[in-house]
Amino acid sequence: MVRRTLFLAGLAGLAALALLLPSACGRNTVRRNQDSDARAEQPQVPPGAEMVTLSLSGDVMTGRGIDQILPHPVDPLLHEPYVHDARQYVALAEEAHGRVEQPVDYAYIWGDALSEWARLRPDARIVNLETSVTSSDDYQADKGIHYRMNPDNVPCLAAAEIDCAVLANNHVLDWGKAGLAETLDTLQAVGIEAAGAGQNLGEAQAPAVLEIEGKGRVLVYAYGLPTSGIPVDWAASADRPGVNLLPDLSDGAVQRVRQDVGSAKRAGDLVVASIHWGANWGYLVPPEQVTFAHRLIDEAGVDVVYGHSSHHVKGIEVYEGRPILYGCGDLLNDYEGIGGYEQFRSDLALLYFLHMDSATGELAGLQMVPMQVRRLQLNRASAADARWLMDTLNREGRQFGTRVEMGEGDTLTLRWD
Repeated sequence: MVRRTLFLAGLAGLAALALLLPSACGRNTVRRNQDSDARAEQPQVPPGAEMVTLSLSGDVMTGRGIDQILPHPVDPLLHEPYVHDARQYVALAEEAHGRVEQPVDYAYIWGDALSEWARLRPDARIVNLETSVTSSDDYQADKGIHYRMNPDNVPCLAAAEIDCAVLANNHVLDWGKAGLAETLDTLQAVGIEAAGAGQNLGEAQAPAVLEIEGKGRVLVYAYGLPTSGIPVDWAASADRPGVNLLPDLSDGAVQRVRQDVGSAKRAGDLVVASIHWGANWGYLVPPEQVTFAHRLIDEAGVDVVYGHSSHHVKGIEVYEGRPILYGCGDLLNDYEGIGGYEQFRSDLALLYFLHMDSATGELAGLQMVPMQVRRLQLNRASAADARWLMDTLNREGRQFGTRVEMGEGDTLTLRWD
């Protein structure tokens, strides 16, 4: 079986890039070699069951400052209240932590995350891609912040072997409907599944279907809520492009997810519900989020609730054997050197590795690798910072009956009652 190896420069190579992706790794298919040594650290499942390992992460914001250090930066003009040139975010990062030699190669931004993915060998890599991938200049004038990455820089996502990008978030339409269309086309051209946005409601509601060779399917549904800052007029409709927007966490929203999942889920499938919800800052998990997550598991056939929007990690729950990540934080952003909210440590990130028993849909184990953004690149966090993350997750997980232990290499392991 073949893993993706992609080192092409520029959108001019997109057609060639698509041709170089083996048909076995094309749309709706994920095939990865899983040798026994790489699997040695993972929890064991009962005989006859199969372990499916999912790599989940919070917001991946490859636009703005990060786009500017890649080989093909888009026009740096911004329409923000205070910053009008995306290169200013690069300057802030350099002032804080040292010079970034530009342009960097496509793999640079992932840094130490690449070796962690290679070590833990997930069956699928899923991220919340919180940027538009476009050269469109049709920015949303009523929004204060706009993220875009030049389509010519999409090999940076291929360098990380991303399998699925969820798009139901508050930045995918920053550059208009044309920007969304180009984002969808660009991801499709490099074999990355998209979920949560589309040219109409049917496309936005449809799951990304990841075929894991010999282990079955992973269905990824993506939803966004206005509480995360998604404008209500971004909602896709039968004849309008947009995101898969839930107006609230009501009974109607539960029934909608139930219908979505029920129309596609087959025996043996694992279902991930990605939800972009809540404010950027603050550890509080509102009771309505807890109730909604529980109902998705109890009533809608969801196996993993994958929450994000907060720029920092939040508590984790295991409910009826299923994991609920209430807020995964940011994985990659361009916030270095920006003051405010330092107490939340948005420079720290986690790579989440969920080991799922495909026979039962239950969580067999959850490992988290602490990372830190420095010079617009992911680096392994120090032992002290890993302990800070452990302490934070223990404090916030106490109400949910979860705790975290730090082990070899400062990897964090979740325990639950």
